Amino acid sequence: MALAIAHSRGLDGLNAPPVVVEAHLASGLPTFTLVGLPDTEVKEARDRVRAAIVNSGFEFPSKRITVNLAPADLPKESGRFDLPIALGILAASNQIPGSTLADYEFAGELSLSGELRPIRGALAMALQTAGNGKSFILPDASAREAALIGSGDILAARSLLAVCAHLTGQTTLPPATATAPENPVSFPDLAEVRGQSQAKRALEVAAAGQHSLLMVGPPGSGKSMLASRLPGLMPALNSGAAKSSAAVLSLVGQFRPEAFGVRPYRQPHHTASAVALVGGGNPPRPGEISLAHQGVLFLDELTEFDRKVLETLREPLETGRVHIARAARQAEFPAEFQLVAAMNPCPCGFLGHGNGKCRCTPDQVARYRGKLSGPFLDRIDLLIEVPALPADALAGQPDGENSSSVRQRVEAALERQQARQGKPNARLSAAEVDARCAPDDSGGKLLKQATTQLDLSARAWHRILKVARTIADLAGSEAVRAPHVAEAIQYRRFARG
Repeated sequence: MALAIAHSRGLDGLNAPPVVVEAHLASGLPTFTLVGLPDTEVKEARDRVRAAIVNSGFEFPSKRITVNLAPADLPKESGRFDLPIALGILAASNQIPGSTLADYEFAGELSLSGELRPIRGALAMALQTAGNGKSFILPDASAREAALIGSGDILAARSLLAVCAHLTGQTTLPPATATAPENPVSFPDLAEVRGQSQAKRALEVAAAGQHSLLMVGPPGSGKSMLASRLPGLMPALNSGAAKSSAAVLSLVGQFRPEAFGVRPYRQPHHTASAVALVGGGNPPRPGEISLAHQGVLFLDELTEFDRKVLETLREPLETGRVHIARAARQAEFPAEFQLVAAMNPCPCGFLGHGNGKCRCTPDQVARYRGKLSGPFLDRIDLLIEVPALPADALAGQPDGENSSSVRQRVEAALERQQARQGKPNARLSAAEVDARCAPDDSGGKLLKQATTQLDLSARAWHRILKVARTIADLAGSEAVRAPHVAEAIQYRRFARG
């Protein structure tokens, strides 16, 4: 036949729309034309496909070859279309049966020898091909990644020749299987952190309700150690959340099978740009807040981040999604991350330290803390001070609970939240806060007094109630009482500092 059609998938944000690859052979001078809005990587497929076909023992047709990637208005990027393009040309030149192509979808980058190389976004594509009645043929490494979605329609191939042998019925490609991780991801233990009982309690509350947390303290007080132990206090992801998190990481080629079901932990440097943090580019790619989806985003040295960069976090912290709009492209990525941040109390870092080293003036301290806007601080649930440890605490033996025992209480609290409202307390809307987090009479009076004295905003009011609800869940209490509200108020004192 002079025309052959193969099926593949593109990537548009987290979506994987179907792409039809049409290969047409015509008489005339030998040429190879790619149309359908391909970018540079896709255009380079002409040379990869030609070499792969020849080195696999097939004949590259000396014809006028036109390959169309439809729909034409969807930009095509990366080398994932190499395999369907090669198969379309082979079917159009009658070297393989074209009728079998309709039962499959293909994606894979070809080496010059015809071997298949892994591609980005395999898991995101597999999520949308599941249940469509077609088998999805992928490179071996990408197929093992895609098999984590639990679909039995993923086939693993090592080369173009192996795919052609499968299509002609000579051999059969094996179904991809998700192998158990040899070295599962583990996080440091909370028991290794000495002292800091109040900070550990705040960390437990943050984990139990998935609340955002800001720690303020001098250098060496243990802020980074505490943050790195937060994922170890949280339960493993359920199947749906694990697939969603893995799909985002797959888009940038950073997914690791051994980390499937483990909450991601991202720690970008303070020189990161707004695009690196929230996503962007052309085509749009997910940023750090999306790569931390269903996990923890730790921003160390918070005041060293550009203020405009931090302001871009305000909307995702509220909505759990980020919408990236460009002149030609738009994309939306999930961003249900838990923000944990750390900063020094003053420019030199030693304000309030027992060594008396701080020489910062009140104006310098005010300007330093002024790098964080009021609206940004309003969106953080827990704001605590992490003081420097005395020598006795450093010399003594660790005396705190380990992560396992704390995680049991966190899991019990999250189970109560799921049974009550189907989501963590941090994700409650304003109407849900009124319905689920209303305190008793004494707790309500205490909150009114604190609101007046601390001049709290309506958003801070709701966040205190969410934290108080989490504290009550940790205590196993059905009602939000005055002690729960009092503890939640204590976690906002620095906001007025």
